[in-house]
Amino acid sequence: MQVSNLAVLWRLLSSLHRIWGLLALIIIGFASPASAQTGQSVLAQYLPEIEPGALVEGADAFGPIRDDVPVAPLLSGGEQIGHVFVTSDFVGTTGYSGKPIHTMVAVDNDAVILGVDLVKHSEPIVLIGIPDSKIKKMAADFRGLSLVDEAAAGGSGHELEIISGATVTIMVIDDSIIRSGLKVARALGLGGLRAKAETGPKYEINEAAKAADSWMAMEGDGTVRRLSLDVGQINAAFEAMDDPRAAARALTEPPETNFIDMQMALVSVPSIGRAILGEADYGNLEDWLDASEHAIAVVGRGLYSFKGSGYVRGGIFDRIVLIQGDVSVRFRDRGHRRMGTIPLGDAPEFTERDLFKIPADSGFDPTKPFRLQLLVQREVAAIEKVFTTFDLGYQLPQSFLRPVVAAVETAAATEADPSEQAAQQALWKKIWEDKTLEIVVLSTMLVVLTLAFFFQIQLTRSERAVKIFRYSFLTITLVFLGWFANAQLSVVNLMALFGALTTDFSWQAFLLDPLTFILWFSVAAALLFWGRGAYCGWLCPFGALQELTNHIARALRVPQITLPWGLHERLWPIKYMIFLGLFGVSLASIEQAEHLAEVEPFKTAIVLNFVRAWPFVAYAAALLIAGLFVERFYCRYLCPLGAALAIPARLRMFDWLKRYRECGSPCQVCANECMVQAIHPTGEINPNECLNCMHCQVLYQSKTKCPVVIKKLKRKGSNSDPSAFLNARKGLENHPNLQKN
Repeated sequence: MQVSNLAVLWRLLSSLHRIWGLLALIIIGFASPASAQTGQSVLAQYLPEIEPGALVEGADAFGPIRDDVPVAPLLSGGEQIGHVFVTSDFVGTTGYSGKPIHTMVAVDNDAVILGVDLVKHSEPIVLIGIPDSKIKKMAADFRGLSLVDEAAAGGSGHELEIISGATVTIMVIDDSIIRSGLKVARALGLGGLRAKAETGPKYEINEAAKAADSWMAMEGDGTVRRLSLDVGQINAAFEAMDDPRAAARALTEPPETNFIDMQMALVSVPSIGRAILGEADYGNLEDWLDASEHAIAVVGRGLYSFKGSGYVRGGIFDRIVLIQGDVSVRFRDRGHRRMGTIPLGDAPEFTERDLFKIPADSGFDPTKPFRLQLLVQREVAAIEKVFTTFDLGYQLPQSFLRPVVAAVETAAATEADPSEQAAQQALWKKIWEDKTLEIVVLSTMLVVLTLAFFFQIQLTRSERAVKIFRYSFLTITLVFLGWFANAQLSVVNLMALFGALTTDFSWQAFLLDPLTFILWFSVAAALLFWGRGAYCGWLCPFGALQELTNHIARALRVPQITLPWGLHERLWPIKYMIFLGLFGVSLASIEQAEHLAEVEPFKTAIVLNFVRAWPFVAYAAALLIAGLFVERFYCRYLCPLGAALAIPARLRMFDWLKRYRECGSPCQVCANECMVQAIHPTGEINPNECLNCMHCQVLYQSKTKCPVVIKKLKRKGSNSDPSAFLNARKGLENHPNLQKN
């Protein structure tokens, strides 16, 4: 009895939560706690292997590593010219391989970078895909970069040159250098960023503290801070400026008129937030804020708006900026919400009430003083303005703080630190935001392909419609996913995943590449429903390249070779042996396995667009040339990724491909026309080899090729051509993949 498409869809949806629950248990079961620390810094491990002069010209020695922080002096002629450190001692950001990228950095006393060297990493694209000259040039570009300027710009004060095909790796290296460099500079007081020995207690928020129950009391104890300016003060401020035009355009209201009355509170502190927002709105605030994020409430009234109107057009609130030391935070639309009525009975009536989010990666410390700077503008010409600023200072009252024991901030100490986790989260979020277009297009492709699979019977009623749909989809896969977005999955991804699951699993390593992450999750789901064909047959850029070039070859009448079934069946296992060999090598050395994974031509043909050393190009070209004569030659016999995906293919929940009892005995139409010979002469479809191209489903309904359909039509007295069966047989005799039985 056939199951309808809607019934199948319902069964899939009802089983989905159980499937993902099982996957989650598997991941949690494999994920192990962090490996035991050896107590030795990464710098101590690699410092003896580095030549000082190769890191910084003129340097000839390293001094002893400091006891308080893993930094060593950089010496020239016995004099100290800078400091060296390894990024992974201070930040926990991992590369796409799931492992840290150990980068040695040298900085001088002014917090200017003197040199950068990649001393150890496991990034496949850097190991074998990118010329060493490009990596050295990328590292050299950091020389002369001022960490003081980076601190003022929030880490975005420089231009980052991305190497094609290594976007994620380069962004991780850049993030690690800047964040670790700032930590070292602040710890040592380089460039005046922070005193060398920071004295005094450190604090954390005391969430058990209670806020006052009235607005006036909160103003009195400093929970709410206020900036009140009248017209007279504003006029005086502009009169004191050098530009006489500012004084000439003084406000005409009475001097005592309220220009702005602006007040602020740190509402991410639980008791303060509940008092000012109310229980319901504070609950919404908690849902809005991620880990280590904070929020301020800003309210105001008077002639001047602290928001202005420019943010509506440009997304930025340009009249206010939060400043704390060398940290500055400008607020954008996505970090803003309007605030409801203040529930305190004695709260004044404010015309503006707004909440602003302080991102976790900004470096903001809620326990330390900060200020909200208000920019006041005055037009002095038709399109010209002058500006002056006023500060609203804020410090949490002592009752909301409690002292904590200070600790050295290294990667080992901050592994579970919310600020470090937040910084890593901010990095992958930034990458996802930058890839919005690619994510939307990929998501659309996945939705379209899923619908095509669900309603394949309707789609395959027309052979022409299937061909147009398939070749159009494969073209998008090749051009967009492959050559434009470099979203080519690889067996290296699987080896990195296994390595992460058996050591220090971190989602961050896999979230760094959004398209690869989405593809792997969709592949995991598709394996349970349709087998490996959903990816290999539709979403693999190199597979699309093979099929499209073979289609062109057919149009040019290039002869097609059909291997004898016995030989074809014996060549299948080669790809499984290649995969098992790579997997076995990866258990001993992931780096060696990544080198051997060059059996995949993906990097050469898709990621690097054949711009590579000639042996790699020749190998990829040879496989494509073979595919002109034997369709999907590489997919059939050599692809270790296809083998890895084929292993769980038997876990499919449904058999979507419809067959007749007569298939294979005596009818051989589908077997002869299958492009990858995935149909056994006895009629069974091998799910490990099937690419879900849907051609057999076209034949299943064909009124001119399928003998079963033709016989049914004859029995029903159809008006179809009575010679349809003979024509079908004649067509099969001329088919290039015909097997003589």
